[in-house]
Amino acid sequence: MSVITLTAAQIAVCYPDNCEIYQHDVAEAVTRGLALYKTSTGYVGIADANAAGKQQFRGIALTKGGVGSAVDLLKRGHVEGFDVSGLSVDAPIYLSDTAGALDTAAGTMTVQVGRVDAINVVGTKKKVVYIEADWLRTWS
Repeated sequence: MSVITLTAAQIAVCYPDNCEIYQHDVAEAVTRGLALYKTSTGYVGIADANAAGKQQFRGIALTKGGVGSAVDLLKRGHVEGFDVSGLSVDAPIYLSDTAGALDTAAGTMTVQVGRVDAINVVGTKKKVVYIEADWLRTWS
């Protein structure tokens, strides 16, 4: 397992017109790039593959926010700001046992959140993360 590092200031969607982004109120302070789960009260919080109740994935925070504020959550789409340069294209990405983080291997609970993809940027390929949260799955 290896936590995928991120640069919060660089977290951004690559194809805004082809993404699913929703606003949600947060139950705890979050920063850009963190993996989020949905609480039983409808808020989102920081997901964690080894913490009971937080072992689910609803998306990536695209904005930061304090308790009770709204943040943009990426449910589906390409996002940059994660260091996946050393990973192969199409490599799976998982929820980590480190709160809010993504990982190269499954955590205590296997929660796949996306894959590494390559997009064209000014005639070159750039590796980014493709996120696709499964909102229909029951994580237990």
